[in-house]
Amino acid sequence: MNEEELMRKAIALSIENVANGGGPFGAVIAKDGHIIATGVNRVTANHDPTAHAEVSAIRAACEKLDTFDLSGCEIYTSCEPCPMCLGAIYWARLDKMYFANNKDDAKQIDFDDSFIYDELALPLSERKLPAEILLRDEALKAFQLWQEKTDKIGY
Repeated sequence: MNEEELMRKAIALSIENVANGGGPFGAVIAKDGHIIATGVNRVTANHDPTAHAEVSAIRAACEKLDTFDLSGCEIYTSCEPCPMCLGAIYWARLDKMYFANNKDDAKQIDFDDSFIYDELALPLSERKLPAEILLRDEALKAFQLWQEKTDKIGY
């Protein structure tokens, strides 16, 4: 399949998902023009705020390929990813991202992620979500063990 066909599949998934009671988002992960996995927004259906189309597609692709590294794959998503999904795309090491609707289009239908981007730019003390460091010295033990581990699989 070419890029347009893969994007049309992501768009079709988003349209079907609305018809099935889900959010208007669909994603396709492909390698060499072949679909590896798809995902749709299942936030309300699964009672899972992380069940976005992109994250669902990444999870399915990783399971199918038995890897956490999706290098060599591309993602086609019906809308510009939110900060969480964008982070997941980077962590998955996808080679390229294509999207149809953009974040301003999403904002027009009340999917506005701009507050998250704004919050990330602020110091912890100025964010709306109160946060404080607690038991850091104790938690560093796991990091020290990781650093010393000789048989770790890096990611």
